[in-house]
Amino acid sequence: MSLSPRFIAIILAFLISLISTTFLAFVDGVTTGMLFVSALSAFISSFFLVYYTVDILVFREVNKMYRTIHKLKMKDFNITPRKKLILESNPLKTINDEIFVYVTKKQKEIDELKRLELFRREFLADVSHEFKTPIFAAQGFIHTLLDGAMDDENVRERFLRKAARNLDSLDVLVKDLLVLSQMETGDIKMNIAPVDIRLLTLNIFGRLENIASDRNITLKVKPDDLAEVWVKADADRIEQVLLNLIENAIKYGNEDGKVIVHFNEGKKYVEIAIRDNGPGIAQEHLNRIFERFYRVDKSRSKERGGTGLGLAIVKHIINAHDTKIAVMSKPEKGTTFSFKLEKAFTEKVSEGIQEQHFPEHNL
Repeated sequence: MSLSPRFIAIILAFLISLISTTFLAFVDGVTTGMLFVSALSAFISSFFLVYYTVDILVFREVNKMYRTIHKLKMKDFNITPRKKLILESNPLKTINDEIFVYVTKKQKEIDELKRLELFRREFLADVSHEFKTPIFAAQGFIHTLLDGAMDDENVRERFLRKAARNLDSLDVLVKDLLVLSQMETGDIKMNIAPVDIRLLTLNIFGRLENIASDRNITLKVKPDDLAEVWVKADADRIEQVLLNLIENAIKYGNEDGKVIVHFNEGKKYVEIAIRDNGPGIAQEHLNRIFERFYRVDKSRSKERGGTGLGLAIVKHIINAHDTKIAVMSKPEKGTTFSFKLEKAFTEKVSEGIQEQHFPEHNL
């Protein structure tokens, strides 16, 4: 039963009429007709008095709320229509609940804005630091040459090469930032097509052969009996993902170690896992390694190159393929990056990537 203002007015009017009629019945000389008229008049007057009193006290304030809300143009404020409020058991409670929901929603938005502001400040600080290092280095070499070192041929060539390397690093950083920005805004569209990801991996192994050989690291594809693995992906972007993950595994893994790319075929998806047996990543870093410029070991990362944007780009590329990348790592046990791609059931085409054959041993 709804305890609306109208129902409350009826109940109170009936009680007032009953009480007044009961007392009047004890008065000598009162007839039945008088009691009926008295009861009816008491009921009607009490009903309208109570009903309009409640309506004025409740809905006048509600109307004020409505006017305030419309002035503020809160279009996302989900207020119950006034006509429906009169049927509510407790209109003020309904309004209060809706205001609470609205305030909670706005508080979440405020918290998110604060988080984004913190992220923006950290990002600007990181970008400034990353730009400052190569710019100041190149600036120092060039000014040294202008101050007189240019006359020495050996010094001139050495300093110019160092300045060029720093400017090349700056160029790579700007390109990575541009790619990351385009990925986040959706300006780069994925060209999804059948790709033999096993062949793509072998070609990447060939490109990284010298780096792996310098650290005596073995590169392998498993299972060994797979001739080809076809998936639906953007070939250029997935190549960028594999190149980044495999190169990181080589650079930051242990010397005399191994890097394995494992393909696990399911009914609809292929899971690709890049595993190394390096020093691993501590638990406190795992949740942040896909952030821009985040480095687990900044000194080692600087020594071995990289912009600190690789994994952030990898994450966005994988997300653009409607899947997610996962990472598992244990100190001194190694690290595994894995993601899934939809299988492509297609005949092998003659065009496309040409396989580079090389034996799977210590490169």
